[in-house]
Amino acid sequence: MGEVVLEMKNIVKDFPGVRALNDVNFEARSGELLALMGENGAGKSTLMKVLSGVWPYPTYEGDIYLRGELKRFYNTKEAEAAGIAIIYQELNLIPELTVAENIFLDRQMTNAFGAIQWSKLFAETQRLLDELNISDFKPTDKVRDLTVGKQQMVEIAKALSKKADILVFDEPTSALTDKEVAALFEIIRKLKRQGVCMSYISHKMEELQQIADRVVVLRDGKTIGPVTPIPEITLDQLISRMVGRDVKDMFPKGQFQRGEKVLEVKNFEIDNPDLPGQKKVKNASFCAYKGEILGISGLMGSGRTELVSGIFGAPPGAARGEIYLDNKLVRFRSPHAAIEHGIGLVTEDRKRIGLILGQSILQNMTISSLETVTNMLGIINESKERSLAQDYVKRLAIKTPGLDVKIDTLSGGNQQKVILAKWLNIKPKVLILDEPTRGIDVGAKVEIYNLLNKLVEEGVTVIIISSELPEVMGISDRILVMCEGEIVVELTREQATKELIMAYATGSQK
Repeated sequence: MGEVVLEMKNIVKDFPGVRALNDVNFEARSGELLALMGENGAGKSTLMKVLSGVWPYPTYEGDIYLRGELKRFYNTKEAEAAGIAIIYQELNLIPELTVAENIFLDRQMTNAFGAIQWSKLFAETQRLLDELNISDFKPTDKVRDLTVGKQQMVEIAKALSKKADILVFDEPTSALTDKEVAALFEIIRKLKRQGVCMSYISHKMEELQQIADRVVVLRDGKTIGPVTPIPEITLDQLISRMVGRDVKDMFPKGQFQRGEKVLEVKNFEIDNPDLPGQKKVKNASFCAYKGEILGISGLMGSGRTELVSGIFGAPPGAARGEIYLDNKLVRFRSPHAAIEHGIGLVTEDRKRIGLILGQSILQNMTISSLETVTNMLGIINESKERSLAQDYVKRLAIKTPGLDVKIDTLSGGNQQKVILAKWLNIKPKVLILDEPTRGIDVGAKVEIYNLLNKLVEEGVTVIIISSELPEVMGISDRILVMCEGEIVVELTREQATKELIMAYATGSQK
């Protein structure tokens, strides 16, 4: 085991009405990957922001030692200069700039006259992409044209370009394909051999077993139990530390009688605007019923997200085909029309599409259902709006000091709960969820699964997309598998296995 590189001792961090960190101790060594685990809101990201000098996080109590020297970073530049780089869960890229420009945004390569040396910039970016085994995009590509998973890889390349020897990963694989994850893990193993000190925030237990050396757990802002070598702790023990109780059933599944057909999609197609003559979705047809959860599986890029977005009317006019709701032909020319018909969509990219960053929890929670809290003159009844929002804060156990705090101050899991509340406010007939538990801790996942079961019991038709096979198999009654834009098979809960789903998803099974 390497030498201690980083020590955080007795760290306390307060926000108005909330103690986010309470006497936390943290130690990381060279050449190891230390897993940092805990439920959403446990304080993991807060602790790392304290370390990296993100404002207002430098106003904390306690001490940080870097290679035995007492430090306090008042901004991210100071932390980066000391060799600390953090890859945050939420992307922080400029869509209109190229991959190369984003990676070297504040470190442009210029000549003696101050002109950017583009060939050198692109060549160094290509070297980084080659090191990460990335061939799906080029240094000259605009970030706006990349998928969420590819944008995440740009963030990783950006952090590695700073040659940090203390590297923090905050849910780095939440939007990556298996190939991208494998490439990342190879880089992590290489960095470990080079003596880099790494901390890794993740809710994916199987990842930690592959790459982590030790694990430390935070719960309610406190360190729970000792730092433990991964081989010496069981999954049940880890979950118990995280949630403070035993989770006996990871995938609770209600038993309901399937009812009438609610949604039918026929011959659905969506063109690929980047590749004329090709389609993102090809001749997709399926039905969804009351009393069931319909799962949609497939690799990233298989057309899952495009299918449900097209059904929801986004972007307007992109899709062709027929949609029947309660056996009546409907056409959603915009998301607003879909909402009016009782269709809700929890999008996969909550930061860019699902939330209005900078606005309050209250505003985000009621934005899709303002007509329910306004009078005939269009004036919002504020007390009714607050009462409605507060009910969902309690129902979904959203951790927040109040309704007026900015949505971007919440953890990823609590932000996701606010999005769920937004769509529950419209009293949906059909609720579509695209990767609803991405970046969500194990305790919150179980809460969401229980909520979905309750919605089905109340008559809501639920459709869920998930990249996690245990999840889609554990909570779905039927599973549609997509490959290259097509629905290639429909499997019952009893038929579905990981091997069979992957065989269809990869095209090896026809």
